[in-house]
Amino acid sequence: MMTIHELSTKVALFEDALQAFWGQWGSDDNKAFYEDCMRHSCTAKDELPRFYVALDQEKIVGTYALLRNDLNSRQDLFPWFACLYVDPAYRGQQLGATLLQHALNEARRKGYSQLYLTTDLENYYEKYGWTHSTEAIGLSGNVLKVYEKSV
Repeated sequence: MMTIHELSTKVALFEDALQAFWGQWGSDDNKAFYEDCMRHSCTAKDELPRFYVALDQEKIVGTYALLRNDLNSRQDLFPWFACLYVDPAYRGQQLGATLLQHALNEARRKGYSQLYLTTDLENYYEKYGWTHSTEAIGLSGNVLKVYEKSV
């Protein structure tokens, strides 16, 4: 049975979670960035940032994060949905959709009315009701499409 947990409730899986997030989204020079952010999220009193793992038994098969900022210029918008990943062996089973809905529920529970994301994927988030609403500038100066959805 698949379950979704906030990493702070599964700290015994921290190293596996770090490998899952950094391994998918990081680079050779930013593992310490991921580790520091994730470690502090496990003890933060504020609602953000938070990292989530989807588990099949104790195996991490999916991830996402709710962040204050997804490293872009639109610091006026938050929270950000980021780091969506589904293990290839679990794709096609609606786990991505389940993680998206879980994130929307978590954002609502935390008192937010909107959730934002940036992506270069075409036609994925739209099929779940996300709307392309504006643009942001990424760290490298590139233009990013910003999507939003009411929670």
